[in-house]
Amino acid sequence: MTINGQLTANTCDVSGNGQGNNFTVTLPTLSAKELAAAGSTAGATAFNIALSNCTPNTGNVHAFWEYGVNTLADGNLKNNGGASNVEVQLLDYNAGQKVIDVSKADLAQNSQSVAISSGSASLQFAAQYISPTGSAGPGSVTTDVTYSMVYQ
Repeated sequence: MTINGQLTANTCDVSGNGQGNNFTVTLPTLSAKELAAAGSTAGATAFNIALSNCTPNTGNVHAFWEYGVNTLADGNLKNNGGASNVEVQLLDYNAGQKVIDVSKADLAQNSQSVAISSGSASLQFAAQYISPTGSAGPGSVTTDVTYSMVYQ
C-alpha cells in the first residue's frame, strides 16, 4: 500500500459574514406550510466566506464541508431543533446555486474553486430549509457543520 499526501504553506485569514471563522447563518422565520410538499425548499439565505491576507497571494481555494454527526445520508444537515420533517441544505452560489452534498468526499460535493487574487477571495454560499418528505412541523431549526478551506 502506498499513501501519499501533501502539506502546503498556504494560509489566509477567514471570515464568514464578517463574524470570524466560526460564524452563524440565521434563516428567516417562515410558516411550516411552505414546506408541505416532499422536496420543498424555502428561506434560502446567502452567506459568504471571505479570505484575506493569503500567502501565497494567488492560486485557487474551495470549501470542503466535513462529514460529521449532523450529516445525513441525503447530503443535507440534520435539524437538532424541534421542527419536524425539516433539514438544512447548503448551496454553492459560486457554481450557479448547486446543491452541496455534505455526505460526499472533497471534490464530489459541488463546492467550486474560486481564484485567490492579490491575497483575497470571496466564496458565496446559501443555506435553506428543505423537507425531503414534506409535512414539515413547526419548531426551531438548528444545526452546525465544520468546514475547511482547501488550497490549490
